[in-house]
Amino acid sequence: MSLFKPYFQTGEDKFPLRKKTSTAPDIVGIEDSPSPVEKIIKARKIRLNGNDKRQYLVIFKNQRADKDKWLEEDGIPDGNLHLRRFRTSKRTEQSHQ
Repeated sequence: MSLFKPYFQTGEDKFPLRKKTSTAPDIVGIEDSPSPVEKIIKARKIRLNGNDKRQYLVIFKNQRADKDKWLEEDGIPDGNLHLRRFRTSKRTEQSHQ
């Protein structure tokens, strides 16, 4: 009795009628799709490659706080609407001080 098992080089030898499959498609994660923005809560100015850039801290609807992101104006979904609300809220805070 031999303890050796027969060796098959590929699955094609073992299963000759099995169809060949292509590589698996890339899985698109949930984070790749933009979530709706709840509001913008903060602004900051950073320097990238010698240029000043303004970024905004964005809170997304139905997301945990660790999913909040600093985004530039052009990266915010419906950015014009949310930036208008953010700037209005900043003006009203300053007038009440």
